[in-house]
Amino acid sequence: MLDPQTLIRFEDLDLDALELQGLDLLIGLRGHADAGHALAQVRSELLDSLDPQLIASFDTDQLVNYRERRPQISFLGDHFAAYQAPRLELYRLTDGLERDFLFLTGTEPDLAWERVTAAIIALVDAFNVRLIVSFDAVPMPVPHTRPLGVTAHGNRKDLIDGISTWTPTAELPASLASLIEVRLIEAGRDAVGYSIHVPHYLSEAEYPQVAVGVLEYVGAAMELGLPTDRLREAGRNLESQIAEQVAATPDVARMVENFEERFDQHVPDVERRSLLVTPDAEVPDGDELALAVEAFLSGFPEQGGAAAKDS
Repeated sequence: MLDPQTLIRFEDLDLDALELQGLDLLIGLRGHADAGHALAQVRSELLDSLDPQLIASFDTDQLVNYRERRPQISFLGDHFAAYQAPRLELYRLTDGLERDFLFLTGTEPDLAWERVTAAIIALVDAFNVRLIVSFDAVPMPVPHTRPLGVTAHGNRKDLIDGISTWTPTAELPASLASLIEVRLIEAGRDAVGYSIHVPHYLSEAEYPQVAVGVLEYVGAAMELGLPTDRLREAGRNLESQIAEQVAATPDVARMVENFEERFDQHVPDVERRSLLVTPDAEVPDGDELALAVEAFLSGFPEQGGAAAKDS
């Protein structure tokens, strides 16, 4: 079996530099589903705003089945150009408070999942990563007029207990991120993930609200101040457009009302725990609140079908 680290090409950097040691790692991969285009929006927001420094790249030629998933290329009248090769890359980013973290993002490989996972764990060991956080977004039968729900998972109870609004027991199609979480926990590493629930009738559209939800949850878990202002503004504009479309389509309006009734019947009597409240029950100060807005949490019935997960 090939050394899993042969999958990785490092940039010309001092990989032993202290500033690369002891950071948290965020994982966001483009898999078989990306409800609300969550990954695409989060990736764009972070890489556009947080001074990305490329650390390493995976050799996707070994990992992607091109017959099943064709890359894009441009045809310009009489020639081809701008081939868009699949990428899987590790970056160092810096948040608004000058706090650094690592971000692994790109195309979920079709092949060699165990080798890729072993390579990622080797990176985690080499950089002494403290906490690994993953995210995805799943379509659910919930209304857009209610706060987004979440299913939290992993082995850091302080970052997942009392957070989830839906906790199913189900057999689901695996993702690379879920395998990475399993192997990290087996290796004794701290790993958590947040699956944000997206109204299924909006899952194919770009839905800024889900990207805001992702950034709130992962930002709170990693104690980072992540950018959401632009996404919030886009979300407000989209909400007014959706409201107009719903009002103009009686069948859609009835569907949303039914979802609202089901949702409201199962809102729990007790409030869900916020990641922004410290273990000793003290509320964070104003600066902390300004950096990580509390995710609004609500309940959803633990019944019905399970739902699953840009480069």
